[in-house]
Amino acid sequence: MSKILAVISEYNPFHNGHLYHLQKSKKMIDPDYSICIMSGNFCQRGDTSIMDKWSKTDAALKCGFDIIIELPVVYSISSAENFAEGALKILEAFDDVTLSFGSECGNLDTLNNIADVLYNEPKEYQTILSHELSKGLSYPKARENALLIYLNDVRKYANVLSNPNNILGIEYLKAIKKLKSNVIPFTIKRIDEGYNSLKVKDRLASATAIRNLVKNNEDVKKLMPTPSFNILLENINNGKILNDISVFEKEIIYTLRKMSLSEIAELQDVTEGLENAIKQAANTCNTLEDLINSIKSKRYTRSRIQRILLYSILNITKKDIQNSYKVKPYIRILGVSNRGKLLLSQLNNPKYPVITSVKKFMDSNNNKVLKSMIEKDILASNIYTLGYEYDSKANLDYTKKLIIT
Repeated sequence: MSKILAVISEYNPFHNGHLYHLQKSKKMIDPDYSICIMSGNFCQRGDTSIMDKWSKTDAALKCGFDIIIELPVVYSISSAENFAEGALKILEAFDDVTLSFGSECGNLDTLNNIADVLYNEPKEYQTILSHELSKGLSYPKARENALLIYLNDVRKYANVLSNPNNILGIEYLKAIKKLKSNVIPFTIKRIDEGYNSLKVKDRLASATAIRNLVKNNEDVKKLMPTPSFNILLENINNGKILNDISVFEKEIIYTLRKMSLSEIAELQDVTEGLENAIKQAANTCNTLEDLINSIKSKRYTRSRIQRILLYSILNITKKDIQNSYKVKPYIRILGVSNRGKLLLSQLNNPKYPVITSVKKFMDSNNNKVLKSMIEKDILASNIYTLGYEYDSKANLDYTKKLIIT
């Protein structure tokens, strides 16, 4: 049986910290194959990917992966919980998988203690959480407060719960428990420190820092592996860089103005009459920043609002998300190394359709939920290319060939 290293990532873009994580994971785990479950053209915090999914696939393969699998957009722009669960469901198609993820704390036991509480939801924790939510806090903040109170060790857990990669790691662990998965979790302490402490000499910076540098036309060559940087540079020169969601400002405002209140209410993450605030803001605001600031509150975070805005132009509803819970997702292969072809040939689990040709899948598969899911992926690509300076072709999911390196 082949031993598989799995990484779940956005690679937005693939930088030196990612390379460190991959290489250290390989050294520690010694796998036969390395696979990546990767978000496509849009990301979990409700934003665009700086490069399209095929460019990111090419970079990840050239930096050491054997297979790149797209995380369907209904998962990739969803909450951290659904993002993690969607990716873990895909990994269930493989045997002998070790999932390696980066975390700020680097301590699996600490993260697992928190995941146990979130999975089991003891009554005392539920009571505390309800009390925190009654204060009008956003769900992530209320949950953080409730966990700190329940675990009763602020010194140990406070910094853990305030860091995004710890939180995502906790969701991976929780998903493993929920799915009763055989995937083995493994964490590596992150070494990049973000934009405010950019270590150019050490060649380390976060993906957010790199995107900011690109946006300001600054050099990022030292911060990325050469293959990844060259692909990024090619996209910059070809006018195919999308810095953030504001590139779709008019499309979003137009869509929301066209939608009825009841249609907005059906979008995922719209609750408690939020549709009224969204509609009012769309009818009065002329910029995306004004729109977001008009809706944002203590209860509704910027990331949640941006996800809702993406849901609107991708027409992702509560029903779509609920349906995604009920199915085993397809395995959409974006790229494969020559070495990875052997593993790909071994993927014959009938419960998990393997897609190397979207057209063949659409012509042959009768599962309405899976078809609807991939239609959202196709729409996401079609909308994404509207952000290009030129050459913004549609239907790339049909015409782009499988990337082989």
